[in-house]
Amino acid sequence: MERREIVRPARAGSVESNDLLVIISPADELSIDISSEVSLQYGDDIKRVIEETVKKFGVEKAQIKIEDKGALDFTIRARVEAAILRGSK
Repeated sequence: MERREIVRPARAGSVESNDLLVIISPADELSIDISSEVSLQYGDDIKRVIEETVKKFGVEKAQIKIEDKGALDFTIRARVEAAILRGSK
């Protein structure tokens, strides 16, 4: 498992339909805030995919804000990964 430290704010994605915007920033603890059009149906799944991706990169401290517009799992993984890579060292 990699170990990444978030050292600068970064973003990935968009607020277009079937996509999501991920904003990641340095923080003292891990915080994930999800805003989604489909949270009632898929909120738990969205959070699980985000947590799995964060764990894969060993991120332990970050503030992650998600604005979801109905993205599928592979899109969520790709956007979270891109934000982590852009914001870490």
